[in-house]
Amino acid sequence: MVEITLVGIGTGNPEHVTLEGRRAIAEAELILIPRKAAKDDLAHLRERIVADAGSRARIVHFDYPTRDQSLPYQQRVRAWHDEIAERWCEAIGDAPTVTLLVWGDPGLYDSTLRIAQRLPGARARVIPGITALQALTAAHAIPFNTVNGPVTVTTGRRLRDSGWPEGAETVVVMLDGECSFQALPGDLHIWWGAYLGMAEQIIDRGPLAEATYRIVSARAAARERHGWIMDTYLLRQPD
Repeated sequence: MVEITLVGIGTGNPEHVTLEGRRAIAEAELILIPRKAAKDDLAHLRERIVADAGSRARIVHFDYPTRDQSLPYQQRVRAWHDEIAERWCEAIGDAPTVTLLVWGDPGLYDSTLRIAQRLPGARARVIPGITALQALTAAHAIPFNTVNGPVTVTTGRRLRDSGWPEGAETVVVMLDGECSFQALPGDLHIWWGAYLGMAEQIIDRGPLAEATYRIVSARAAARERHGWIMDTYLLRQPD
């Protein structure tokens, strides 16, 4: 049996890590850090957070597998998670505890908890972190919701497949690599941000008809410059 501690580390600013999170990192004995060829900055940032916490943990890196694009989406994701879990097992060995630093919050559009459930006898401990939703609304200094208004959180894939959610007033979109907002009505208002909380942070806002070209262009240029990008956006019906 292994105890897996998942520490939410926010969206890129090391100061987003809570005191509880820093203490968990400082007390960790084994920390797993993923490596992605196009996202080495994220591994370096995790290593910086570990060092800042004063941790003396043994750090083990593991490489993320690639997804089999020939499989249907749900099957592709399940197979990918299975492979990641196997790599975790190899990296953990017989260690009784392990800690992972999770981008954002482990409970919001992140699969780390689902992967942890694949390890036989594993117990998960979660330390929450700042989410992209919090970082986005803070960057724009806007409220997450209107007065007594609902908020729908969804993905770019679902937005492309189904369009604007029926009855929605405010929609937050995550995991959208294809700028799916381009197919939506231009009178919507958008608040967009990338590299939220980091020194590289870029944001834009405005009526969708006016902001679409700016955002698509800025996103492409930033991805070319850094080799990767993480962004999210909030859309709201006009008053």
